[in-house]
This record gives sequence, C-alpha cells and structure tokens, in this order.
Amino acid sequence: MIWLILFLSPVIFSLPTVIAWTYRRNLSISSVVGLLISLAVTIYLYRMPEGFYTIPWLPSLGIEFRFVLDYLSKNMGVLTALIAFLIGIYSLEYMREDYRIGWYWFFFNLFTASMLLVVYSDNLLGLLIGWEGLGLASWALIGHWFRDDDELSYVGVLGRKVGPLKMFWSPSFAGWRAISTIRIGDMPMFLGIALIFALAGNLNVSQIDWNAVFTKIGLIGTTFLMISILMGPFTKSAQLPFSEWLMTAMTGPTTVSALLHSATMVAAGAYLFMRLSWYIQPWNYHELEPVYVFVLFLGLFSSLYGAIVALGCRERKVLLASSTLSSLGIMFAVTSLSYWVGKIAIVIAFIYLIVHAFAKATLFLVAGHLIHATHNRFCCGNLELTKRMKLAFLATVLSTLCLSGIPPFTAYWVKSGMDAILHEVSHHLGQTPMIIFVLIALTYSAFLAKFLSLNFLKGERAKLHLHGERLMPTSYTIMVLTLLPLAYVLYLKFFREGLETSSILVGILVTLTYVVGIVKPTHESKIGQALGDRLYLMALNDLIVPKVGWFFALLSYYFDRAVDLFTHSSIPEMFEELSKAVRRIQSGVLTRYVRIVIGIVFAIILIAGWFEWRF
Repeated sequence: MIWLILFLSPVIFSLPTVIAWTYRRNLSISSVVGLLISLAVTIYLYRMPEGFYTIPWLPSLGIEFRFVLDYLSKNMGVLTALIAFLIGIYSLEYMREDYRIGWYWFFFNLFTASMLLVVYSDNLLGLLIGWEGLGLASWALIGHWFRDDDELSYVGVLGRKVGPLKMFWSPSFAGWRAISTIRIGDMPMFLGIALIFALAGNLNVSQIDWNAVFTKIGLIGTTFLMISILMGPFTKSAQLPFSEWLMTAMTGPTTVSALLHSATMVAAGAYLFMRLSWYIQPWNYHELEPVYVFVLFLGLFSSLYGAIVALGCRERKVLLASSTLSSLGIMFAVTSLSYWVGKIAIVIAFIYLIVHAFAKATLFLVAGHLIHATHNRFCCGNLELTKRMKLAFLATVLSTLCLSGIPPFTAYWVKSGMDAILHEVSHHLGQTPMIIFVLIALTYSAFLAKFLSLNFLKGERAKLHLHGERLMPTSYTIMVLTLLPLAYVLYLKFFREGLETSSILVGILVTLTYVVGIVKPTHESKIGQALGDRLYLMALNDLIVPKVGWFFALLSYYFDRAVDLFTHSSIPEMFEELSKAVRRIQSGVLTRYVRIVIGIVFAIILIAGWFEWRF
C-alpha cells in the first residue's frame, strides 16, 4: 500500500483538477496535495532500513516489481518529491490563469510519479515504465502551449535566420523534438535490457550476475551492451550530440523547466548511470575500462560545451539550460571515475546532483518570476529591479555562489572532493581530465555571474508588471535556503579536501572569474554571437539529419518503385506476351505442329553441325 500511495497519489489527486478544468474551475490545490502525500511517503521510506521489497508481477518469467531502499534511492526519492512539491506550490500562482490547467497538472504529477518509479525500481522492466512515463510527460509539458501564439513561449528570436537555419523554435516543435531525440537513445537501451535478460535471466539490477554476463560476451560484447544501455541516459541527459532538445525544451512553462532540470528527466539519465555503477562495481571488471573512459571524456566535453555556450546566451532559460548540460556532463564524468577509485566517485557525483538540483531549481523559479514580471524572455534588469524584487535577487546571489564553487559555499566542498579523485586518477589518465575540469569550473562561475549581473545589476532597464506574488518568492526562498545546511554537511565531509592547496587555488580562480562576470557580463563579438547560437549545433538536428533522412526516404521510394515495376508490371507483361505467343501456336491445325517440329529439328541439326565444325 505504501508503494501504491507513493506512485499513484500524484496521478489520482490530479484527476479532480482535470475534471474541474472541464467545467472551467480551478482545483489545482488537489494536485499539490497529491505531491505532498508523495513527499510524506518518501520521508517515511527514508527512515526505513535499507533493503528490497518485492511484488510479484510475471512469476512465470521470474519478473517482479522490486523496489530498493539504499543510499541512492532514499536520498533521491526525498529530493524529487520535495522539489516537485515546492515547484507545485509555485505553480499555484504561476499557472493560475493558464488555458490548459488540467492538462498541466495531470502531466506534471505524472512526471513526478514516473521519476519516483525510476528512482526506487530495482527491476529494469519496472524502471522502463517510469522511463517511458518521463518521456510522455516531457512531450506533453514542453509543448504545453501548443497554440504557438505567444512570443514569450518561444526559444530564439522570432523570424531570425542564419543562412538556411531558422533560429527560433515553437512549443509544439520543441515537444516533438524532445520525444523524438529521446527515442533515439531508448531503442538501443531496450535492446540492451533484452540482451541482459537473455544472458542472465534476471532484470533486478542488484541480483544480475554481471561477472557471468561480461564473461559470456567478452570485451567487444561488453562494450556493445553497456553503450546500448547508456544510450538511454545519454539522450535523456542531453549529452553530446543530443543536447539540442534540452535547449528548445525551454518553450514549456518555467515550472516544467525547473522540475525537468533539477530532479526529473535529465537527472534520470545521470541517476541511472550512478545506480548501474553502484551495483555493477566496475572497478572489478577490466572489460569495462573502454566504456568508462568513453563516458569520462563524453561527459567532460559535453560539460565544456554547455559551459562555453552559456557564456554567449542571452535568454534566461536557455542560459540555465546550457548550465544544466554542463552540470550533467560533470555528473557522468565523475561517476565514470568509479572504475579507478571505487564507490566514492559515485557518492561525490550524487552529492553534486543534490546541490545542483536545489540551486538550479531556485534559478529557474527566479527566472520564471522575472519573465512573469518583465514580460521578457531575455536577460534584463538593473538596480531598480533589484530594489523591487529583493527576494529574487538574494535567492539568485545565494544560489549562484553555492553552485559556482566559490569557497566556502556548498559546491566548493563537493568540487574539492572531485579535485581529489581527479588527482588520484592522474597516473592512469594523465592531466587532461583535470585541465578540462578546471576550465569548466572557471567558465561555469563566469556565466552564473553573468546571469546575476544582467538580470539585477547591469542589464537593460526592464518594465515591471508585479502582481503581488507571494507563493512564487516563498517557494524559491525555501528552495535556496536548503543549500545552507547542506553546505555545513559537506564542509564536515570534505573539510580535508577543501584545505588542499590545489582546491584553494581553483577556488580563488573561480572567485576571480565570478567577479569578472559581475563587472563585465557581456562582450560583443562574432565569437560571442556564435556561442549564443550554441555553435550552430542545431544544424545537426534541423539540416543534416533531415537531409540524410530524406535521402534514405527517396532511396527507399525509388527502390520500392523499381520493385513495384519489376514485380507488378514487367514480369506480368512478359508472361502475358508469352501466353499470347503460346495461344497463337495452339491453333489445332496438325500441319502447323508438324512445321514447328521440323523447324526445331532443323535448328538442332544446324547447331550440332556448327559445334562439330568449330571444335
């Protein structure tokens, strides 16, 4: 009953909102109650002992609903439910006048329930149900404003083009792009899970005999299997080259962006990689080295790309989306280090996920409030706005300080832990990962400072349309305040690492770039424009892939026409002419048959004579 309440209460309690919406009534509070119940259940589960809980499902196949309570699931469950609840409170005010309030709340709560199923499922088939629920809900929420009739819901500048590239995207298009991109990774992931079941006869992550599986298929087979499974997390978490859907997903309501970028959807990919690594224990299998080296550098380059792109972004939510890509890349890269240093790398990556979730949810909710107040998607605001929106300003200052890695704030301590394990693996991988990591840290600090400066200090003057909002600032204030006790906990955990010379040096450099970002948040240049245009990576989605697709579609079309011509026209016509010829011969006149036989005999004699003369 506890598990049913956890997963079903958000969906069930959203139904009164849906019904009331059909009668043009707003009963959003019912949906928030469902989120509150899930939060209460996750807190109850957090207090329970670690273990596994099983519900029979397909006993003939040995498949069951199997839920796990361990370090990862307990903390991730509370994190997901708490952030969803606070964003739900925020939504009561932010979405109050929306024209599809029933649609919004049903899929918002389904989003939360699906993520909780992913978090607690030990069985891969049960996890897939939640995984698919995330995909469906993301499509519905990213394309929520499907009418495409409000400029504020777009990404990019309406009407702008760079060569053949359209540089603006509508909500309906963004929803389609999200689910179609994710599907590219889901299909090989399904294949990998099916292969695991065929090899191990078990889909419970904690019970699979990974040693037997890897031994059966060898190095090449192991690499293929793991990359197939990880294609799902790569696309869900928007790692290169699948990052573009995450940027255009900003067409959805800001509340959706906050949930999607903090505790659901994109976090699901990183979380699944952590969970798999937690139970596979890659440090025991040399066959996994190519996979974990690949994930390390994919994560680092994805993170670096997201960070430098954020430097050029002017749209509030797109800038934050780029920063999420950067953070996700760090999570993948640090988790992959578990191959060399063990479980501690997974713990550090997971702690960073928690810090990022609270800070990024805060920044998105502040961005939503700013868009709501200024009627502008782009960064704008100066000291006048700061005076009018003090809580938003203070929340932005605290969250950027806590996320950038400035000592002694929250992320500094966890990044000191990352620094320590990167030093430890340097004799295996050289200094390249450390160099890239430092570049990411410096760039990350700069664009967070840019976000603060352009919205509250040195941006263009904004016209304010404040409506006496109370729930919105309350939600993001509570969200950001969670980072303060978390900073103390991390200080106790990583105190020694934080006092290392290298960590202090990086912390000083990060602080300097933060100050520079505050003082000079913009730099007009062609390079800055290219960064703001995300280095035109959208050409892959909007030009290259469609053209390749159309080429194969035309190839298939002409092949089909050729087969159709050959099988439905040429061969039947040939047999028809042959049939007519045979019918002309079969006249029933004996003399014609005699002439034909004589002609055939004469032809045989001529051919035989020619062969005898020739040879």
